[in-house]
Amino acid sequence: MTSTTGKLPLGFGRLWTAQTVSSLGDGVSHAALPLLALTLTREPMALAVVTAAGTLPWLLFGMLGGALVDRWDRRRTMWVMDAARAALLAIPAAAAALDVLSIPLLATLAFLLGLGGLLFDTAATAYLPDLLGRDPALLERANSRLRGAQTAMSGFAGPPAGSALLTLGRAVPLLADAVSFLVSALLVRSLPAVPRPVPEIRESLLRQARTGASYVFRDRLLLGLALRPAVGNVAFLAVETVLALFAHERLGIDTYGFGLLLTAEATGGLLGSGIASGLGRRLGTGTALTCTAAVEGLAILGLAAAPNPYAAGLALAVCGTGMGATMVLGPSLRQAIVPAHLMGRVASTSRMLAMCAAPIGAFAGGWLATAYGIRTPLYTAAALLLAMTAVTASMTSNRRVEAALRAAAPIGDPDHSAQKEPVPEGAPDVS
Repeated sequence: MTSTTGKLPLGFGRLWTAQTVSSLGDGVSHAALPLLALTLTREPMALAVVTAAGTLPWLLFGMLGGALVDRWDRRRTMWVMDAARAALLAIPAAAAALDVLSIPLLATLAFLLGLGGLLFDTAATAYLPDLLGRDPALLERANSRLRGAQTAMSGFAGPPAGSALLTLGRAVPLLADAVSFLVSALLVRSLPAVPRPVPEIRESLLRQARTGASYVFRDRLLLGLALRPAVGNVAFLAVETVLALFAHERLGIDTYGFGLLLTAEATGGLLGSGIASGLGRRLGTGTALTCTAAVEGLAILGLAAAPNPYAAGLALAVCGTGMGATMVLGPSLRQAIVPAHLMGRVASTSRMLAMCAAPIGAFAGGWLATAYGIRTPLYTAAALLLAMTAVTASMTSNRRVEAALRAAAPIGDPDHSAQKEPVPEGAPDVS
């Protein structure tokens, strides 16, 4: 992948700043919401309801959300969703200040924030390739910076900030998150306008959603890119479900040490997002994706066999590196090859597959640990990830990647917007 322009536009800096500020707010609320719920109840199922509510929008409205984004102006969708989430957070903040906060209110808040996040994330994914002229190398660089900032803010800075702010008052972290959304909305509103995709023949929203899903499932490359995070979520959630217990019982790690263990994984994620572009250039995107799948599988295998906390931390850091690189390379390639008028639906379909896979992994991990022992979910996850290397090598090979990039409209072609985008074999032609 070679860039024809070489420099990220000024508008990307504002988008990066907006998402960085918003990610910091996400990290604050990620820590604060469970802790707020804990001040109201000690019932595990009630706490689980608050946690699960945030993922429900992707399961219920993932594809429909993508179809809506492909109908709407993407920049406007982003800033309106952030403004709406800022206003929404004022309600539980007031309830906390008045001491009338409740579990149903927190669950509703988590659900609505998740719905806003669905629309914002999908619109941002669709907006970025238009902002960067669909340049593959620029997309990798941009996604690397966005992913790195997201990991740093939501993984490192946000959670401790959320815990600290909660000590100042139950409404404080909610207000801080609201401010982050408001700042992000103002920045996004100042972004440059980009040409909207040529409108399709008017169809029902459900039919448009099915068209987007069909586009993914009938193209082997796009399906391979969607399966990577889906299979990864099954494996990683199986590990995450038992990781705290594994760390305590097998490695003798206390609560503070467990936090450091998670920090090691986040550090690896930062490294992976930083080296992703270089890996793609040296190995080719297809081969790089195959290698990261192998690295993740071997790292989890090392974690399962780790004799001490230091080896476990190293294994998680290596796994995080593979994950970070994958989460830059895969979306960047998708953004470079998918037609603009389908980008929202393709992105949301891929994300929905990943979100639906997560609870499968969580339940599988719990069952395997109960039935066969605490290390079994880790070995199973490693085997699943290593098996994924064969699938990746076939479905997202360098040959397929280069063919898809050649089929995409040439960057800088003045007739780009008027060209007929490539349609996967057997997929409906909706252009």
